Amino acid sequence: MSRVGKNPVEVPGGVTVEIANDVIKAKGKRGELSYTLSNEVNVTYADNVVSIAPKSQSKRSRSMWGTTRAQINNMVKGVSEGFTVNMEINGVGYRAAVEGKELVLQLGYSHPVRYAIPDGIVMKCERPTAISIEGNNKQQVGQLAAEIRAFRPPEPFKGKGIKYATETVRRKEGKKK
Repeated sequence: MSRVGKNPVEVPGGVTVEIANDVIKAKGKRGELSYTLSNEVNVTYADNVVSIAPKSQSKRSRSMWGTTRAQINNMVKGVSEGFTVNMEINGVGYRAAVEGKELVLQLGYSHPVRYAIPDGIVMKCERPTAISIEGNNKQQVGQLAAEIRAFRPPEPFKGKGIKYATETVRRKEGKKK
């Protein structure tokens, strides 16, 4: 069983945390995020440290303990530093470009794939084969990266497709003669 919830969340300088009406808000230089707290946990904020404790020893209460701690930690990190996911595109003729509020992907289909960039997210393409997604909300950044990867996931024979920069594609051997 995980004991993540026992670790308090340290709040860095420049970030303010407020708890009111079962909602915790974190405000920093990159913006503001809020999270609705479960009634299964107690959250206290004192001396730049957020502490979380379960109200009972039930399974639901203990699982929400770790979940709430992780969500608060991601909020604090998001408003102070932000989150970035880097992606790479492999394949002949495959490329990406940011045009206004749209990401335009050429992935070997008969048409370019256009993806609207939501508010609060910054996408950059330093090279035509690299995409960088930045934002405050870890869940939103990860979800956008997963949706973009789903347009053309990497295939195991040539490695063509969109992959995370940290991902390694297991390659298969081709046909034998």
